[in-house]
Amino acid sequence: MRMIAGFRSLLLTLVVLALSAVSFAQIGISVNIGPPVLPVYEQPPCPAEGYIWTPGYWAWDADIGQYYWVPGTWVLAPEPGFLWTPPWWGWGPGGFLFHEGFWGLHVGFYGGIYYGFGYFGHGYDGGRWEGGHFFYNRTVNNVNITNIHNVYNTTVINNNTTINRVSYNGGNGGITARATPEEEAATRERHLAPVAAQNEHVQAARSNPQLRASLNHGVPPIAATPKPGAFNDRQAVRARAAGAPNNPAANRGEVPRPNENAERAERNVPRPPAVHGEDLQPHPRPGPPNTGNPKLDQKYQQQQDKVYSKMEQEHQQLQQRQEQEHQQLERRNPTDEQRQQLEQRHQQQTEQMEQRHQQQIQRLQQRQSPPGRR
Repeated sequence: MRMIAGFRSLLLTLVVLALSAVSFAQIGISVNIGPPVLPVYEQPPCPAEGYIWTPGYWAWDADIGQYYWVPGTWVLAPEPGFLWTPPWWGWGPGGFLFHEGFWGLHVGFYGGIYYGFGYFGHGYDGGRWEGGHFFYNRTVNNVNITNIHNVYNTTVINNNTTINRVSYNGGNGGITARATPEEEAATRERHLAPVAAQNEHVQAARSNPQLRASLNHGVPPIAATPKPGAFNDRQAVRARAAGAPNNPAANRGEVPRPNENAERAERNVPRPPAVHGEDLQPHPRPGPPNTGNPKLDQKYQQQQDKVYSKMEQEHQQLQQRQEQEHQQLERRNPTDEQRQQLEQRHQQQTEQMEQRHQQQIQRLQQRQSPPGRR
């Protein structure tokens, strides 16, 4: 009996090790059509300390034979010190192979894919662990310092002149990056598979028809969420544009040239171009005037308050109006051309408002500057 029990224990151990080996080899689905390019979207604010950004990616649904978008999201790290290595697609024998993401003490190879928000092809520039606490790089992450105090600012220099939004490695038109020795070593370290919340997030995306590439044409209506599965959260964001035309057939060979929106997309900052009013940050107010004349300082302060309050009001009104127009258009089942026309109109509105506000600030500064400096 002891021998049988021992054999069963050994067999169970071997099965667990085998499953672990498959999981950490990270190679799963093989597809003969490359995934669409990555869409352009902004990052929702980090919900709380300890959450790590996990970028969105295209997954494959074998039941329906097409790609669907898994929104980027903030995920609570399973253990202090652990970082996320994103999943990626790579060309291999028989087609495009999917490499599952994993948690580990170091970031491994993720195909050289430019996911943005700190994942610029190799490693992670979005933050670091110190003393059991995660510190966020606000240069590439959307972090509210009112709620999260573990922050720093380090500019990330991108050596590429343009951002390549291709979503796979190898093959014709794919990213040509190769794993560094450090990334190969990270792949052999102790790993943790995606946590339950991430798996549920993927299943929710798979069951949402709007996230299928054939329906959203590379512009998923839910591009990123503040937490896993929070598809209906008010802070969930939609994609602003596709990185390039969604053409699965073309992905068998070369990738189409990215459009203008992709070329202008994120470089070293978390937000895409200011297409909408909500893409703009409110103008920071200057410090209180200090001319040495209390009455004059009071007058200047009133002028500042009036100008900046009006700008903030216009900013909010533009955001609300554009959001209403988006909702009204979606209720009419619009075509891609109609969506594009609305995006272009919104971008023009946003740029005009920003230009007008800059001119108002300059005029205010000129009025309040000392006579000798005008």
